[in-house]
Amino acid sequence: MKRALLLVLILAVSACGASEEPATPAASQTPAASPTPQVRPAPGTHQLSVNSGGQRRTFLLHAPPGYQPGQRLPLVVALHFFPGDGTGMQQLTGLDALADKENFLVAYPDGLNAGFNALICCGTEDDVAFVTAVVEHARTTWNADPERVYATGISNGADMSFKLAVEASETFAAVGVISGGFAGPNAAKPDYRPTTPVSVLTIVGRNDMYFDAFQEGLATWREKLKCTEGAKQAKPLYTHTVARCGDGSVLEAYLMSDMGHSWPGAPKGQLADPDAGLTATEVIWRFFEAHHR
Repeated sequence: MKRALLLVLILAVSACGASEEPATPAASQTPAASPTPQVRPAPGTHQLSVNSGGQRRTFLLHAPPGYQPGQRLPLVVALHFFPGDGTGMQQLTGLDALADKENFLVAYPDGLNAGFNALICCGTEDDVAFVTAVVEHARTTWNADPERVYATGISNGADMSFKLAVEASETFAAVGVISGGFAGPNAAKPDYRPTTPVSVLTIVGRNDMYFDAFQEGLATWREKLKCTEGAKQAKPLYTHTVARCGDGSVLEAYLMSDMGHSWPGAPKGQLADPDAGLTATEVIWRFFEAHHR
């Protein structure tokens, strides 16, 4: 019991610690322009909003240059760290440039008070409802393909990705989890697992101070989903494993040799690690491409 409590406390610091970004949540919640609920779908980045939990919740949506309203494109939902916002996630990941090249949509939700109510942190909002409302807006207004909806995130946003994989498994085909874990009181419950197969990609650094907790969370996920791990592929800067799970999903894991609490391959920013030996944005998209609903 003491060990479980310690794990929750450690991961709470991981998801919500002020060490990630300068604590400027008030500024991060001020959008560059007033969100417009009704925007004609078109290429570019748009500031949008949906109603969720009795509040107007904001997000950015990026459509590639060749976007046509009749096209059915994949959708990637990118979830930020704490404290942060969608603009910070957009700048960290470089997903817009990849979306322009590969022809997919990207949504960047803004957490209330600079965070998401994930597995162990932060806040009390129903952010599963909020994110699924963002997806529904993208499906009905922007024609996002319901068979190719994905979530990715870092730290607090990574924990939120795991939560979505369980509590919105009918919505997401796969999730990409960077420097985050599967933990907390709900994760410990035997029946807290996806009801529809959701494949998971995870990337964590051996130098992350929460590394042991993240590894324990992965072991819990493997046990719940009855995953059988294949051969380990060792590279100079990382090891890579693929596990096939009992429900037909896949758990793919990258363990970075010299990385801390970071987004590998990001060129700049406090959570960027340009020299980690892997470009997470590219790896995540290739994983998503391979996993349709």
